[in-house]
Amino acid sequence: MESLLTSIDHVAIAVRDLDAAIAWYADTLGAKVVHREVVASDGVSEALIRVGDGFVQLLTPTRQDSTVAAFLDRRGEGLHHVAYRVADCAAALAAVKASGARVIDEVPRHGSRGTLIAFVHPKTSFGTLIELVQESEPLASTDE
Repeated sequence: MESLLTSIDHVAIAVRDLDAAIAWYADTLGAKVVHREVVASDGVSEALIRVGDGFVQLLTPTRQDSTVAAFLDRRGEGLHHVAYRVADCAAALAAVKASGARVIDEVPRHGSRGTLIAFVHPKTSFGTLIELVQESEPLASTDE
């Protein structure tokens, strides 16, 4: 079987204070935000920091009923999920479902920066929430 995964898109870290996390990455690691966005449908605000060809995604909830708010309440700050780039999100999701894996999204949906995304449930992926990401166009490397 040929790999569905083309690269790591991002590693998501749930934080309570997005501005403090951005400042820490800048002051401690010299890392700069290349993209910020509120994803209203998911109830989160994100900041992307480019690392090589991928990103660190800092996530904070914008409302108490978001899954990131529930994650922070249950587990505290830290690694939330790993996202892998795929050439075709619908095909990758169909292959994952055909393998018998449990999914969160039955069909791909719109994510930040114009991507198509779908999540694989951590109960069938060894405790790690996995996001499948199909880019529309690579994000330009620009400072905020």
